Amino acid sequence: MPAPGGSARLYRGSLHKANVSAITPEPPQPSPASQRVARMVMIAALLAVGIWTLHHFLDALAWATVFAIALWPLNRRLTVLLAERHAPLIAPALLTAAIGVAFIVPVVLLGIGIAHEAHFVMRYIAEARDHGLAAPDWLAEIPLVGSYATGWWQSNLGDPETVDALLGRIGTRALSGSARQYVGEVIHRVVLFFFTLLTVFFLFRHGDDIAARLRGLSDRLLGERGEQIAAHMMAAVHGTVTGLVLVGLGEGFLLGIIYATVGLPYAASLGMLTGVAAIIPFAAPVVYALCALYLFAVGNTVGGIVIAIAGSIIVFVADHFVRPFLIGGAVRLPFLWVLLGILGGLESFGFLGLFVGPAVMAALIALWREWTDPPPERAPYRAARREHSIRSRRPRRA
Repeated sequence: MPAPGGSARLYRGSLHKANVSAITPEPPQPSPASQRVARMVMIAALLAVGIWTLHHFLDALAWATVFAIALWPLNRRLTVLLAERHAPLIAPALLTAAIGVAFIVPVVLLGIGIAHEAHFVMRYIAEARDHGLAAPDWLAEIPLVGSYATGWWQSNLGDPETVDALLGRIGTRALSGSARQYVGEVIHRVVLFFFTLLTVFFLFRHGDDIAARLRGLSDRLLGERGEQIAAHMMAAVHGTVTGLVLVGLGEGFLLGIIYATVGLPYAASLGMLTGVAAIIPFAAPVVYALCALYLFAVGNTVGGIVIAIAGSIIVFVADHFVRPFLIGGAVRLPFLWVLLGILGGLESFGFLGLFVGPAVMAALIALWREWTDPPPERAPYRAARREHSIRSRRPRRA
């Protein structure tokens, strides 16, 4: 049994709550549209702050992404080949170490060579201050411009006073300042390269999980179209790495053999230089043309002709047949857009643009084809209408 007066107290309490709720109404709930706008503003602000925080390392992250996409099939094969419990950790470490060695060893050898030749350079500068710079014998042998080049050299560089005045502009203080600047730039590049290798390792290590999350995000935002565009971009990066880097190194290897055959000095180094230049479109002809001119100047006319003809054939075949097939074949990217993507990316993003440019062009071409191709249910109707239009324009026979 409830206590006497309990019902009255309960009634008075409920009446009091009703009065309070009537006096202080509940705060209005935000509408879904305002929540969506606030969420987008917060996401944009966080992305802007994050990009600003990492803007010094964006190049390192981009290079790491290119390396990871280009070498991902090799990482998968190496993981399967090891067939151990720790293979998902060992394979990324081996590939990352291989990337580091491939880039660090040539730089170290170049630095050792520069340090070894530094005292010869200093002695050469001292002799130039005292006696001037004598024109090399092969300069006069250059066709058409040899005599003019020799006269200019003797007038400007053969006089010791002119050379001393020219070298005097580079004082010790300027040299020390430039050295400090170069050392700081080298340290900065080394740190960025270390972060690139570190990022490559983690991309190899957790690439499957990252790819799955990116696919989920793409499906949520763009649907099936986003995954198709990403596939086209990755195929373009694969094709660009194969078409630019491997084909360029192949050109340098073949031309290095030709350099050694015709007796060009430092054939291996010049072949390596040609291979690096061949990665950039239209840069390899400059290197082998200079090599041919040098052989012409020293009297090796046959060698110069062989280098000019063989270099032109190799570069023509590589640039007009092999590279368009490797870069554009996987995504059906026309050669013109491949070339524009490479050159535009190189102009906008530097050396990294060689890989970013074709990927962007592949995404744009994929969007263009998707937006302009007729839907499957309307394709037969459009084909029939096009055929009818062609027939109607044909002249009728009498």
